Order: sequence, then structure tokens, then C-alpha cells
Amino acid sequence: MRIPAALLEEIVAHAREDLPNECCGLVGGMGDEAKSVYRTRNAFADPMRFNIHPSDLFRVLEREIPAAGEELVAMYHSHPVSPAEPSQTDINLSDNWPGTVWLICSLAGDEAVVRGWSISDGAASEVELAVL
Repeated sequence: MRIPAALLEEIVAHAREDLPNECCGLVGGMGDEAKSVYRTRNAFADPMRFNIHPSDLFRVLEREIPAAGEELVAMYHSHPVSPAEPSQTDINLSDNWPGTVWLICSLAGDEAVVRGWSISDGAASEVELAVL
């Protein structure tokens, strides 16, 4: 996936702002190129799990992404204290997001780390992020 550095910075900023809870959001673009970050609220407001607030999900998927002429290319969330790797909870949720890249932002170390994942049939494989 091709993603501008500014979008990664926006995801990291969102993750830091929502501490101690996980943040979550959606990424619009075309094909394998990310063009926009859409912040959403974590309906769980929890440090160990997330759920995109239903009204935010509707707003972004039905209004904002189409208005921008984009399609959903990725979703993101943070791991405040664990690595940027899919948890079992993430893997279980992946059936709700078929074909969508999962961007996970870890704040567990000295510096934030964002990695991309494709999750299908209970297995996760890393997606290379080409930072523009």
C-alpha cells in the first residue's frame, strides 16, 4: 500500500490523543494508494479493544469517502501497549472488513510504529507500506 507520510503522522497523532484508549478510523483512497484519513470514535473507549462508533461508520462510509471520490482502502486502530501486530481479537473482527488493509499503530516503544496487515481466514500477513 502506498501512503503519504502525512497520513501516517495523522494516525499516530490520533493514537496519542486517544490514550490510554485505542483509537480507530478509516482510510480512503483508490486501489492501493491511501489519500485520506477519517477519524472515528472508539465506541468502547477501551485500552484493549475498539469498535468504530456506528454513526461515525455511517458518516464516513456513506458520505465522506464517496464525496471525496474515494473508496475504503484501509482501517486503522492503535495498540497503546502492544506491538503493531494483529491480536486474536483483531483477527476475529477481520471478517467484518473483507479485503481491507488493517493499519495498526503501536505506541508500546519509544517511537510509534505503524504496520499494515491483510487478514483473511484467520491468518494475518504483513502488507508493505510504501511511504510517499
